[in-house]
Amino acid sequence: MKIFADILHNVTLLEVVGNTQCMVESVAFDSRKVLPNTIFVAIKGLTTDGHKYIDQAIEKGATAIVCEQLPNVLKGHIAYVRVADCSKALGILAANYYDHPSQKITLVGVTGTNGKTTVATLLHQLFTNMGFRCGLLSTVKNLVEHTEIEATHTTPDPLQINHLLSLMVQRGCKYVFMEVSSHAVVQQRIEGLRFAVGVFTNLTHDHLDFHKTFANYLKAKKKFFDTLSVDAVCITNADDKNGAVMLQNTRSRKMSYSLKSQADYRGRIIENGFSGLTMAIDGHEVWFRLVGEFNAYNILAVYATARALGFESAAVLTALSTCQPAKGRFEYFTGKDKITGIVDYAHTPDALLNVLSTIGAVSKGGEKIITVVGAGGNRDAAKRPEMARIAVKGSSKVILTSDNPRFEDPIDILEQMKKGLTISELKDVLTIENRAEAIKTACCLAQPGDIILVAGKGHENYQEIKGVKYPFDDMKLLQEFLA
Repeated sequence: MKIFADILHNVTLLEVVGNTQCMVESVAFDSRKVLPNTIFVAIKGLTTDGHKYIDQAIEKGATAIVCEQLPNVLKGHIAYVRVADCSKALGILAANYYDHPSQKITLVGVTGTNGKTTVATLLHQLFTNMGFRCGLLSTVKNLVEHTEIEATHTTPDPLQINHLLSLMVQRGCKYVFMEVSSHAVVQQRIEGLRFAVGVFTNLTHDHLDFHKTFANYLKAKKKFFDTLSVDAVCITNADDKNGAVMLQNTRSRKMSYSLKSQADYRGRIIENGFSGLTMAIDGHEVWFRLVGEFNAYNILAVYATARALGFESAAVLTALSTCQPAKGRFEYFTGKDKITGIVDYAHTPDALLNVLSTIGAVSKGGEKIITVVGAGGNRDAAKRPEMARIAVKGSSKVILTSDNPRFEDPIDILEQMKKGLTISELKDVLTIENRAEAIKTACCLAQPGDIILVAGKGHENYQEIKGVKYPFDDMKLLQEFLA
């Protein structure tokens, strides 16, 4: 058990009612998870307000309440603390409760529209290959050394983050690599964490359903770097037009990587094929198992991070050359009749363009590229017509299909995608709502040597419809239909 007052350390208090010397055993912001002797934090979320559940939390055993507005009726045996921002307070409380695990490890945060998962995953593989115990917090999975814990969000909530970091400290992890989403920054899920390194990959159109404007999206990403300490390192992509913006006002040491412009760490693509990438980096010519220019940037981001942390070039490149791509990120195989099947998580216009450009660059020419793609429901709708337009321009044949429609009508989503196409372009587009049928149709249309891209879901092993997640795996279906 811990003392409530100790867990309030560094939280800015506006008002205190009751005895903060009370003993507590847990912290929660979901009233359903409250146990006896819990600190309940009343978060104002997007869909509900935790202040409505204060009485319910007390009934379930909460002995301390952190809120932005005190209840009209206060109970004498409860300690109440009023703060300006409960989301910010939760991050600090979580760090305090778990005894600041981020200060006991080297924590690396990776942010950007595309590449976060690949960079974080490669960093985890690289440092593991170099002999260190490591942790990973990513969209695909969370790893406490080698123990996998299912990931439900790109960036978990503060309690989950600190709990996982605490487990990693207990397991002896020295380095932890973590995806940092723009949602997490705005919702202050990373409050109270100490990052040793912040990495920026790129910034393109995405999440405007949440941020409303691109300027707000940019501001959210930049805020991560603005909050890095003077002891930290900020590593940015010098070839992205927003890369320099991330460096403005940050107190941290500034470093950059690039394929095309001046930077601290520069690389050059020598060969790019389905067999992998050959690159020249810092005087070394190295072959990597990843494919495409976008992955060349991911490799450079990983290399720059390792070098910034003090590791020698040759050792880093040797270990990095053995790393595998993240699941569902340009994951490919050659099936029957030499038809190549590719599954990729590309769910933004820029990511889809990168994948199709890579396929065009590494293919021999003459083969058809058949693309199966959709767009997620209850997400940024503005990108839907643009994704259809990019798919048509980069493919021989396009099949528009359902992604994760969530609570939207999948037909409505597909109609919005088709608005990005001309009448002549629509003639070469099939619309098949059922995703399994769409993948099967692509396989039936493919001739020997052709390439099938199934984009949008990548590593996901489900399809979310009306709040229910049904088992669904793009790669398994693609392999089955091409068998």
